[in-house]
Amino acid sequence: MADARPEHRSPGSTASLRPANQRRVIELLKGQGAGSITQAEIARTTGLASATVSNIVRELTATGLIETDPGSGRRGTVVRLAPGAGVVAGIDFGHTHLAVAVADLGGRIISEARQRLAPDHPYDEGLVLASKLLDEVLADSGRASADVRTIGMGLPAPISDDVVRSSAILPGWVGVNAVQVSQARFGCPVHIDNDANLGALAEHLVGVAQGIDDVVFVKVSSGVGAGLIIDGQVFRGAHGSAGEIGHLTLDEQGPLCRCGSRGCLEAYASTGTAIAMMSSQLPDPTIDDIFKAAHEGNVAAMRLLEDAGLHLGWGLATVVNLLNPGVVVVGGDMARAGELLLDSARLGLRRHALADAATTPVVISALGERASMVGATLMAAQRTELIAD
Repeated sequence: MADARPEHRSPGSTASLRPANQRRVIELLKGQGAGSITQAEIARTTGLASATVSNIVRELTATGLIETDPGSGRRGTVVRLAPGAGVVAGIDFGHTHLAVAVADLGGRIISEARQRLAPDHPYDEGLVLASKLLDEVLADSGRASADVRTIGMGLPAPISDDVVRSSAILPGWVGVNAVQVSQARFGCPVHIDNDANLGALAEHLVGVAQGIDDVVFVKVSSGVGAGLIIDGQVFRGAHGSAGEIGHLTLDEQGPLCRCGSRGCLEAYASTGTAIAMMSSQLPDPTIDDIFKAAHEGNVAAMRLLEDAGLHLGWGLATVVNLLNPGVVVVGGDMARAGELLLDSARLGLRRHALADAATTPVVISALGERASMVGATLMAAQRTELIAD
């Protein structure tokens, strides 16, 4: 009688090496995007034998994951991911916006869209809107929902065990298992992370912090939060709340914060604080109205941004003293103020950080308002498994 037990795969067995080698080739092809590479280049880059590469290419072509064009001889065969291998998507929920993108399996964005969103929307309504927007960007890129292999999603809240833990920015999501409800809506694997973590990932991989393994990305918008890259990896902490620097206490007798404490960094540096403080000077101001007024010499607007920057720098001093990152990247809506904010943030950092830490570069995000959305697509691409064990 034949042995019906599952095949045992020891670490060095052919059965275990085959999928591992296939993954190496697929990961290399994901890095090429829509481009191609020869079998000889695959062998040289991966260190695999030419015969092994030929077998892998033949096997993966048969599955429809890759396609080939004849070159000069067998080793010159040109290899690329097949269009039918699929795409990934990124979804970024903000306080008042929703952004969606479709990307290739290497995380390069093909099409994207953005729209306004009510801050008090129920989670199910938000997912319906995200689904409609995703259908639009898929149609724009000539794809269908069946082509989406994985979705990455960012939410502006601490997330633990896939559950949204804070009601401060998106009250309609608090207590919701975001992975469960999202996978039920989209019908494919969905991975969730805090939006600042995704912004950090994006700046680290394709933005201003490329090549730097220790990065702090600070998103300053309606809230203030940080994404941390430590030794090249996103650091989330024991319960998913690492990086909540908006609630560092700067003055225990200071203004009341929406978290219930007083004198939090967020109470000094967020867009909501800026708008509230300028409401007596400008009629129904938006944050961009305040930036425009400051650039035009409005003393109150200039002072407001200077004060916000000083407090931001004070908060950053605590972070750089603790983590000693290679760079601090500032993103979010307040980053559109540019040097009006960053000049004073650097001054605040120098005043309160240790001498070595005070030299940490503080720069504006290269990806702007797109950072978290780009990070969501990159996370989806990283977590897309094309080869089964």
